[in-house]
Amino acid sequence: MQGGILMAKQKNIYVCSECGNESPKWMGQCPACRQWNTFVEEVKVKTNSIHNSNEINLKNKPEKLSCIEMNQEERVLTKISELDRVLGGGIVKGSLTLVGGDPGIGKSTLLLQMCQFLCAQDINVLYISGEESLQQIKMRGDRLGVNGDKLTLYTETNLSLCVKAIKDLLPNVVIVDSIQTIYSDDITSSAGSVSQVREVTSALMKVAKGLSISTFIVGHVTKEGAIAGPRVLEHMVDTVLYFEGVRSASYRVLRAVKNRFGSTNEIGVFEMRNKGLQEVPNPSEYMLTGRPINSPGSIVTCCMEGTRPMLVEVQALTSPTNFGMPRRTATGTDYNRVVLLMAVLEKKIGMQLASYDSYVNIAGGLKITEPSLDLGIICAIASSFKNIPVNSKTVIMGEVGLTGEVRGITMAEQRIIESKKMGFKKCIISKANVKGINIDGIELIGVENVAQALNYIF
Repeated sequence: MQGGILMAKQKNIYVCSECGNESPKWMGQCPACRQWNTFVEEVKVKTNSIHNSNEINLKNKPEKLSCIEMNQEERVLTKISELDRVLGGGIVKGSLTLVGGDPGIGKSTLLLQMCQFLCAQDINVLYISGEESLQQIKMRGDRLGVNGDKLTLYTETNLSLCVKAIKDLLPNVVIVDSIQTIYSDDITSSAGSVSQVREVTSALMKVAKGLSISTFIVGHVTKEGAIAGPRVLEHMVDTVLYFEGVRSASYRVLRAVKNRFGSTNEIGVFEMRNKGLQEVPNPSEYMLTGRPINSPGSIVTCCMEGTRPMLVEVQALTSPTNFGMPRRTATGTDYNRVVLLMAVLEKKIGMQLASYDSYVNIAGGLKITEPSLDLGIICAIASSFKNIPVNSKTVIMGEVGLTGEVRGITMAEQRIIESKKMGFKKCIISKANVKGINIDGIELIGVENVAQALNYIF
C-alpha cells in the first residue's frame, strides 16, 4: 500500500534494565553503563511506512532566538512550604515530575496531602492508582483528613484508558501511582519492563505538555536506591524528587536531584506522624534535638543542602580492638573519606589509631558527603580518642587535604549566620573563610591546618 503501512516486523531484542540500551543479542555486560546481567529479552514491533515528502506538514517551524517570546512559567503553590521549596516555588503548569523512594517511605501520603491543599484552592485533581483500590485510598484519605469534591480517584492500569480519562476530565493536576503498574497494549512485554515504562512515560509527557496538565508520577526504586527502569526515564521528566529516610525513623527528606524550573539539590524535611507528614521548618533544631552536652566524640558542624544551611551532629567512637585488624564503620557519610581522614590524623598528628576500632555516625540519619564535614569528623575522632569533650557551643567546619591543611568552604557566611541563630558562640573554620566576614555575637577562629584546630579545642 503506497503512502501507508507496508508491514509490521516483529523481532526479539535485549534491553538493559539499567540504562535502556538495546542489543540484538544477549550480553553479560552492558557496553553503555557497564553493569552486569542487566539485559532482558523483549519483543519489539517495528512498523515501516512510506510518506510522500509533499504530504509532510511542519507544525513547528524553526525560529530565531531573538524572535521567541518568553513568558514567566505559571506556578501553583501546594501550600506545603517544604514541597514548594523543593519544586522551586510551586507546581509549574504542564510540568512532569517523577517522585521516587523506598516502599512505605511516604510518597503516596505526601501526594495525597498535596491533593487536599490543591482542592482547597479550587484546583481539579485526578488521582490514578494502579496499586490500591478506591476503598483503600478512601481509608487513607480519611486518616489524613483529605476530602473534597475536586479530587477524583481512578483505579486503572491500562494506558489508553488512563489517557482517555485525563482527556475527558481535563484536570489541572494528575497523579499516577505508580508508573511501573501502567501498561500499554502496543508493547507486548509485561508492566514495569523497560519498554513499558519508557512508552508510558512518553505518552503521559505528551498529554501533560499538549494539554498543559501538571503531572506527578510515582516511581519504584531499586535496592541501590535509584529509580527502577531505564535511566532515560529521569531524562524525560522535568523534575526528579527522591524521598529519603529510614522507615523506622520519623524523619523524611525530600530531595530534588533534577529540576528544570528551580535549584537542584534543594531539600525539604518532614516528620511522619499519625496524621501524616508534618513539615519541619527548622531542620537544624530538629537534627540537634537530644544532642549530648560535653560528651567526648560529639561535634556540631554545618552542611549546605541546596541553599539551606543545616547544623548536624557528628559522632565518633574509638575503642581498643580485640582483633588484629581494627574495624572502621561510617554511617551517614563516605566510608573511604573517613579512612582517609584517619590516615591524616595518624601521619600529621601522630595519633596511633591502628589498634583502635573507630565508628563515625551522622546523627539523625542524614546522608552527607560534603567536604565541609572533614574537620568536624577529625575533631570528633580526636575527642573520642583523647576522651576530652569539646565545648558544646562550638561549631566546626572545613575541608581537610591530604597534607593536613584546612581549606575554605563555600557559602561560609550563611553557615556562620545559621550557627549564631542556633546559639553557638564560637566557630572554628578555615582561615581563608574568615577574611571579610564580620558577624557580631559569634567568635570566628581561623585555622590553617588540623594541628591548629585541635590545639584550640583541647
